[in-house]
Amino acid sequence: MSARPVCVLVGAPGSGKTTVGQALAEALGVAFRDTDADIEQLAGKPIPEIFVDEGEAHFRTLERAAVVAALASHPGVLALGGGAVLADDTRAALVGHTVVHLSVELPDAVKRVGLDAGRPLLALNPRATLKYLMEQRRPLYAEVATATVVTDGRSPEEIAAEIVALLKP
Repeated sequence: MSARPVCVLVGAPGSGKTTVGQALAEALGVAFRDTDADIEQLAGKPIPEIFVDEGEAHFRTLERAAVVAALASHPGVLALGGGAVLADDTRAALVGHTVVHLSVELPDAVKRVGLDAGRPLLALNPRATLKYLMEQRRPLYAEVATATVVTDGRSPEEIAAEIVALLKP
């Protein structure tokens, strides 16, 4: 069965992709899917363990496959991992989809992520690393996005309501 996501969410760690995605899916009456969860299920282990055991390159290969599979089969709200847009293939696969960039500034991202040790790319100097990742990826999020929604200082429900309004024809 071929289906397309109603909406694909992209953004930096801490932008709210999972939390907002769940609220948005509920508001739209559709299913929510997160490619990071797909990768963990496929690999049979958490993402930090994939990074440690097989490395980031292997994780990115799994991620590209997970994104392509989800774009082709998931009819609800789809959240991509923060680094998914780094792959040229992934950015190309997003063309023609409704992609919402959840924009977040560093202070809010830090509060939400909590400089979490469960995020492998933030293991060393988390604040500086998060700042670097955000600066590196922001142009790529903008490139794939059909809309950008600012999330700073807003509840997931407020953000989801704005996206619902954007999705109305």
